[in-house]
Amino acid sequence: MIMTDNNLSSLPDKAPEYDLRDLLEAGCHFGHQRNKWNPKMEEYIYTDKKGVHVFDLAKTAQQLRLAYNYFYQLGKQGKKVIMVGTKRHAREVVEKVAQESGMMYIVSRWLGGFLTNWDQIKKSLESMIKMQVAFEAGEYNDLTKFEQSQLKKEIARLERFFEGIRDLKSYPDVIFVVDPVKEKIAVKEANLSNIPVVGIVDTNANPDLLTIPIPANDDATKSVAFIVEEIGKAYLSGSEAR
Repeated sequence: MIMTDNNLSSLPDKAPEYDLRDLLEAGCHFGHQRNKWNPKMEEYIYTDKKGVHVFDLAKTAQQLRLAYNYFYQLGKQGKKVIMVGTKRHAREVVEKVAQESGMMYIVSRWLGGFLTNWDQIKKSLESMIKMQVAFEAGEYNDLTKFEQSQLKKEIARLERFFEGIRDLKSYPDVIFVVDPVKEKIAVKEANLSNIPVVGIVDTNANPDLLTIPIPANDDATKSVAFIVEEIGKAYLSGSEAR
């Protein structure tokens, strides 16, 4: 379901009042160089400094509060959320926060067709789980060491893509992306599948592709961690309220 402005404005207000100094300290204010910007990000940009765009952190805080309230509600309703962060500096925090808050995650690579060819993806996921269970039960003990080694390699390959979503039985309700430019295939598939997308949007991205864009630096580790952790807190708080 695509959220409308009315849906978003009626969300319960559970978000903290963010101190702009905390966002500044995390480096959320730095965008890309001016010549790499997407003009649709203009409303979120305060100025440019030596050719580098600087975000209006008041608007960043406003959008982060909106996203917080949304994820609180998702957690309270028990909705399925996948956090997607395949950029090197985002992987660790995305996996950690998703695991701690009860969301699912993809940090290796978004497989093309994940949403638009879900039936095939589901078969691969089920195959991984079946092989994992069989190995643990000792069903492959009669195989040669070479055959067992090959099976372990196949399981490891599948785990790299699917371990973070092993409990997914159907389409997710929402996806969260660290960088919609990097994760453009995920965003496109979600849009085609009518699945809401929330994410960290730098000055080179198109915010219109997201249900809730959070304008901020998506290249700095501290900036990404600050926002991802707040999203995790929101979802976990909602889950606990349920």
